[in-house]
Amino acid sequence: MTDTKERLLEATFKLISEKGYLGATTREIAHRAGVTELTLFRHFGSKERLFEEVLKRYTFLPKLKGLLPELKDMSYNESLFVLGERFIDTLKERKSLIKIMFSEINLYPEKIKDIYSNFIDEVIKTLAGYFKSLQKDGIIRQFPAEIAARAFLGMIFSYFLSEEILLNRTLNNKEIKIVLKEFIDIFICGVRS
Repeated sequence: MTDTKERLLEATFKLISEKGYLGATTREIAHRAGVTELTLFRHFGSKERLFEEVLKRYTFLPKLKGLLPELKDMSYNESLFVLGERFIDTLKERKSLIKIMFSEINLYPEKIKDIYSNFIDEVIKTLAGYFKSLQKDGIIRQFPAEIAARAFLGMIFSYFLSEEILLNRTLNNKEIKIVLKEFIDIFICGVRS
């Protein structure tokens, strides 16, 4: 990727984290990247396309894709723990972006909601692919992998959202490890005695 594209993506990420998608203008993004607005449109075509690229670059998806090969040598329990830890780490790193997107998501134009929804679906499908590979190898039982992926990431995201965003608490590593261990136990074993 060119240096100009990198600067535009970085500027977009920072501005959206500060002002939200609705508040970050293409003019400001271009200015912060040190290019003209015309250059921004030449590289990305639209603000929507730029937003889509920011989601692909600065979210859990690239980390998840990079992590999957590492999980092959781990037990199912260990792999879920590493997935959960990395997911929370990414959420914490992107807290300002998540906070502002959460506050303005209902105001997004339909096209942006679709981009965001497609991105979430890609994360779910990626994790579901991992679950399906474990099912194929006989490591875990058959179940709807997409629903399981949504449940696993959803409980971790809900925990992060309630603690860090709604209650404005900073989660510490010890607390995260305890909660993840319990979530994984519930995810694997259920809640029946």
